[in-house]
Amino acid sequence: MIRFAQSGYLYLLFLLPLLGVFLWVVRRLRKRALSRFTDPAILERLAESASRRKELLKMVTLLAALALLMVGMANPQIGTRLEEVKQEGVDLFIALDVSLSMKAEDIKPNRLEKAKFEIRNLIDRLKGDRIGLIVFAGDAYTQFPLTTDYGAAFLFLDVVDTDVVPVPGTSIGAAIERAVESFDFNEPTTKVLVMITDGENTEGDALEAAGAAANKGVRLYTIGMGSPDGSPIPIYDQAGRQTDFKRDKSGGVVVTKLDEISLQKIADTGSGVYFRASNTQDELNETYSSINALEKREFGTTQFTDYEDRFQYFLAAVLALLVLELLVSEKKNRWIARWNFLKKEEEVEA
Repeated sequence: MIRFAQSGYLYLLFLLPLLGVFLWVVRRLRKRALSRFTDPAILERLAESASRRKELLKMVTLLAALALLMVGMANPQIGTRLEEVKQEGVDLFIALDVSLSMKAEDIKPNRLEKAKFEIRNLIDRLKGDRIGLIVFAGDAYTQFPLTTDYGAAFLFLDVVDTDVVPVPGTSIGAAIERAVESFDFNEPTTKVLVMITDGENTEGDALEAAGAAANKGVRLYTIGMGSPDGSPIPIYDQAGRQTDFKRDKSGGVVVTKLDEISLQKIADTGSGVYFRASNTQDELNETYSSINALEKREFGTTQFTDYEDRFQYFLAAVLALLVLELLVSEKKNRWIARWNFLKKEEEVEA
């Protein structure tokens, strides 16, 4: 497997086409300047010994050397073998409610964006723990499985919105069941599920699913998003302007309320803790502090080890190309020039 230790230098490669155009423009301007201040006959006589092909070869060689230099500066590395690396931590799944009610703005900017912000902060604090994300509405899907690749976790989290689950509604039970299916119970790790939702369960029996998960040793923590008084769900157009609120079949404005009682029962069933989200506090930080006190156990993950630097090969190629560029003359070879001279004499005699 190949990776780049300093991948930022690779962006310099985008400058090479611009440099090529610059060199070509300079060559054209130099030729135009010579034609202004030199007699055309003398210029043509001097140009007989010049080789356009060699001039092009020198320019291409220089650009190739610069390209290899930039790749070398990025320090390509090769992983020589795969082995299982032991890490210590917990297996943590976050189940994020993405139903339309999560667009309510009783928590700023809205319930869903506040939840995503807290999840990002949580990922920043993880050290060795595996994290996965389940998104749910009327059904539940695994957004990404348990991983220690926190950079990839950020990318998958960024695209989460209310349209990633096509089935409307809120099925907390389906999210719990999906998490239980995704845990590997053959590994002796501490397993935790954090539910982030407004608690308005519309499908299935959430308490029954929580009990089944607890029987398998999964701890359940819940974070309630919203307020018990409730809030309407704003509707925005493509330009970001609010056009209305979500309405029911009779035309009344739908008000979505936080169901704290249900979320407290789920947390109690799963030997966890319930937190209510607020505009100012980071509830996931408190949750993780509680999780961090749990027993951490070793788990194995397979990855490339013994990465070896390979930049020296690219630098050697750069030196070789630069030497070649210096050795190549812009003039034609003598035997080619002599052949051209004899050819001209034959044309005169004819």
